[in-house]
Amino acid sequence: MYGGYNTISMGTGRKEFNPKKARPGLEHYIKEAGQGTLAQIGGAANVDEGVIGNFMAARFNNQANLPGFLPMIDEGLSMKPGVSVEGACGSGGLALQAGIRSVLSGSAEVALSLGVEVQNTYKAIYGADILAGAGWYPKRKAGHAYFFPGQFSDRAGAYFEKYGKDYARQGMSRWYANAIENARLDPTAQEYHNTTPDPYTTCLKMEPNGKFFVDNLNVLDCSKVSDGASAIAVLSEEGLKRIGIDKSEAVEVVCYVQAQRDITKDPSDLTELEAIKYAVQKAMAELGITAKDLATVELHDCFSIAGILTVEALGLAEKGKGAQFVSDGHTSRTGFIPMNTTGGLIGWGHPTGGTGVHQAVTIWQQLTGRAGDAQINIPADRPYGMTINMGGDDVTISVIIYKRG
Repeated sequence: MYGGYNTISMGTGRKEFNPKKARPGLEHYIKEAGQGTLAQIGGAANVDEGVIGNFMAARFNNQANLPGFLPMIDEGLSMKPGVSVEGACGSGGLALQAGIRSVLSGSAEVALSLGVEVQNTYKAIYGADILAGAGWYPKRKAGHAYFFPGQFSDRAGAYFEKYGKDYARQGMSRWYANAIENARLDPTAQEYHNTTPDPYTTCLKMEPNGKFFVDNLNVLDCSKVSDGASAIAVLSEEGLKRIGIDKSEAVEVVCYVQAQRDITKDPSDLTELEAIKYAVQKAMAELGITAKDLATVELHDCFSIAGILTVEALGLAEKGKGAQFVSDGHTSRTGFIPMNTTGGLIGWGHPTGGTGVHQAVTIWQQLTGRAGDAQINIPADRPYGMTINMGGDDVTISVIIYKRG
């Protein structure tokens, strides 16, 4: 992969965001991200196929048939094959894997993978009904008004009961603090302008209140409503030669796994992300590595508890010890395995269909030294990066492992 580009993740938290004023639409974000990548790979003439990942444009924006927007990015994409893919919040990861499969099949030497979502068209309480489509909708009537915060509040509550609330809240608050500290280093992040003096203490002292929100999460534990897009090129070795880029400037996709859990069934254990655990362990086993060989991970922290549970799914901590692993600083940008180095979903933002692609852009930037102020050290003996993109409540999972070319 090469040529990653992120638009600003727009929403509450950005100084320029005003919910009462007109804002850029779907077309703006698709065009900006697509052109941002095309400018780095020699233009549209070098692209064979395109794919757009998106969750709910048909409802947030009353717009379907998204492949038709590829030629809008650049006339040079006109009449070239294009598809759109959907897997809820995992749609971006599916867009990456669709590009990978096109290249591996030989139908493309260069594929443009793009993910986008524009969802500030609705107030959060009404948008929650749309986002509930990422779960099994018959559960909607029995679920919380804020459906997915309710789902992950239940996971947090089960973790509190099993391992201790105060202990877990410390890990979750450290996760939030890491997200804000990292987002402040990336000008495209939604929380880039966040000036909270002590984000850890602020989150820790904000007691979850079910009368106001949900029982076991406060609003800081949650990713925000975001508008944005990200794009990156997926290339064969011939494709790299076509655009005139050396392998050392790209990241090699060394393993990828896509997995599905039955959306109609509740999780068998609320304190475990079983589909993520299956996918990450399968990917690492295929490559012959463990999580301790990874230099950095971009994981799907739609809620802080998801970050804790994914740390455990990776095998970096035993069940119930993930909160301690985070509290001890191991996932901070100066820790053993820095995670979500530009803020993740909580800090950078969560334009649902774009998140998986944004994760890949961040890994490409980090492994090739392009992350600017957000750059971390990549140890020579741990050259790998991983992205974990989740759709719904541990239902649609995309895991990709990368290495500098």
